[in-house]
Amino acid sequence: MIRQLKFVGIPTTDQDRALAFWTEKMGFRVMTDQPLGAQRWIELGIPGAQTGIVLFTPEGHEDRVGTFFNGSFACDDVEHSYRQLAARGVEFTGPPEKQPWGTFARFRDADGNTFILSSR
Repeated sequence: MIRQLKFVGIPTTDQDRALAFWTEKMGFRVMTDQPLGAQRWIELGIPGAQTGIVLFTPEGHEDRVGTFFNGSFACDDVEHSYRQLAARGVEFTGPPEKQPWGTFARFRDADGNTFILSSR
């Protein structure tokens, strides 16, 4: 039976620029980087997590670049992570917001994709 979600795809127009963002600013590590047609298959590991991300845009999905990512990255302390990531140059749409269910902040990657960073 299914045991986990292995990875999620993040569409990009420039794999090198995306790779630099996710490794240098976000601190993810390269698990796989190999040719795949006109692109590369780039899998990144998130420290301490089983689920990774893939920097790859399937043919016909180019219109997904620069949109909202339907998921959330989790951390122990959103405000602390916000300060660390902002200091590394990650663009946030605003400061962390507190809600009854937890705290979250929105950030953008090098392609303008928008993501949620939230408490567990």
